[in-house]
Formats: sequence, C-alpha cells, structure tokens
Amino acid sequence: MERLVTTAQAAEILGISLQGVHYRIKKNQLKSIKKSGKTYVYINDTQKISPTATNSEEEPKVEMITFKETIKEVVKAKDEQILLLKKSIKWMRKQHGSEILRLENNQKRIIGVFNREIELLQSAFNEMRSIYKPQLISQQENKEKPQEKTKEKFISIVDFTLYLKRHNKSEREIKLIIMKAIERKDSRFIFNKKDRKLLILNEDFSDLI
Repeated sequence: MERLVTTAQAAEILGISLQGVHYRIKKNQLKSIKKSGKTYVYINDTQKISPTATNSEEEPKVEMITFKETIKEVVKAKDEQILLLKKSIKWMRKQHGSEILRLENNQKRIIGVFNREIELLQSAFNEMRSIYKPQLISQQENKEKPQEKTKEKFISIVDFTLYLKRHNKSEREIKLIIMKAIERKDSRFIFNKKDRKLLILNEDFSDLI
C-alpha cells in the first residue's frame, strides 16, 4: 500500500539521506508530487533500500557533486584575485611612470635655474673685472717701483673682495654689497658713471660682514 510522505519522512523510512531521496526522485526511482511548493513522495510500506546500495551508489555521488562545486568556487575566487592583482599592477605602473616624468621635469627646471645663476655670476665677474683690472695693472707697476710703505688712501677691488671672502662672502654677495653701497651713496665707495670706475676708500668695513 502506497502512502504520501515528505522527503524527510521518506529518507527515514528508506534508511537513506535526504540527498539520496532527491537523487532517486530525479532518476524517477521514486514517484513524487509537489503541493504548495513542497515535494512529497509515494512510499510503499514494503519498500526498503539496503544500506549497501545507499552507501555505494548515492552518497559518493552527492559528495562528488559537492566537491566539484567547491572546486569551481575556489577557481572562481582565484580568477577574481588574479584579475584584481593585474589591475593593481597596471595602476602601480601608471603611477610609477607619472612619478618618473614629474622627477625628470623637476630636474630640468633645477638645471635651468642653476644655469641662469651661473650666467649671472659670470656676468658679475666680468663686470667687476672690467672695473678693477686697471687698478691691478697699476698696482703691479707700483710693486715694481721702490716706495715707502705707507697706508694707501684707496684699496683695490681685489683686496676688498679678498677681505670679504675671508669672512665667507660669495662672489654674488660681494657684488650685491658693492651695488647697494653705491645706491645708498656710501662715502667709502666712489663710482664714476662716465668711466665706470670704482674707487674704494681704505677704511673699516666690519659693518658689511
């Protein structure tokens, strides 16, 4: 005599797992119907499944299906991780390239600034040399003539430059000191605009250090 039971009841009656019941329904080994979204199975009171058949046929198959699904999930997760790593590497390469380009541009700007500074210093040096070169020649001529050692009224730009250099002043700073002194009409600096000659009185310059 057949009776209608739930899948869980059928598993208990037949002595198999719930997965085994669904497997037999799928293989049409058990008659079933669906009511209100639930599956019911027709069971004969004399129907019984041997434990040997259950263990050898159904359970391993169910376990194999579950294992395959697990493998698929692991592979899917691995592929997603690889894709994420590829995107990260691409982004880092782009950032690295941008940083190198920025550093190269900065280096070019710094080199340009240094070159302009060198040009300014060269121009200042040439201008100062044109001013004190005649005095150097005159001093050399005077050295060749015997004379008494007396304090000179003026000092050369060379001596003035050496004096400031001994106090850690650079060529550019020295030029600025001279230019500012002329602008504020410092009496120790006498500049002839017509001849573009500079005379420096032999006085105390400690205030310029």
